[in-house]
Amino acid sequence: MLLNGDRLVQSTRRIAVTTVFGALIFVSKTLVPSPINKMIVVFQALLLALSSLLLKRFGATYSGLIGGVLTALWNLALAPFSFVFALLFGLLVDGLFFLLRVDMLGEEVNVTRVVAAMTLATAFVGFLSYYSTTHLIVLIPRNLAMEITILIIGIVSGALAGYLTSVIWNKYLRNVKL
Repeated sequence: MLLNGDRLVQSTRRIAVTTVFGALIFVSKTLVPSPINKMIVVFQALLLALSSLLLKRFGATYSGLIGGVLTALWNLALAPFSFVFALLFGLLVDGLFFLLRVDMLGEEVNVTRVVAAMTLATAFVGFLSYYSTTHLIVLIPRNLAMEITILIIGIVSGALAGYLTSVIWNKYLRNVKL
């Protein structure tokens, strides 16, 4: 009987962390105007990376899903894009953590692998979301300088988020069990 109680507590903690991280992602996306929010994604990337490490399987995907649903409800005109890109960002983080074998077993994570995963994820999602808003739905005019800036800042944001995630995980969170 106690085992079922432990599972309930564990599930509740996982849901709480996922919900809080997803809500924080939503707040960070809605407080910063577009297209700046596509460039400065350090906070979102940090939360997704920590979700992936803390919650293990599909942690970033779940947090991205919650952030995407909230963002879609906030801006119904862009709901499909908001939802798809938030979900894609979470899936990419989880997938790249898996492919690059970022260890999540209570030991220190490899800083280089986390930085590489987050850099790739932020650069890809940032460029893809900018491309879709300039070419597919033409919300903003195409601007080569803006495209280059988004790509550069996306790469720097991803690398910074990966580094911060590694430091936070290795110093403070690696022994946390959810």
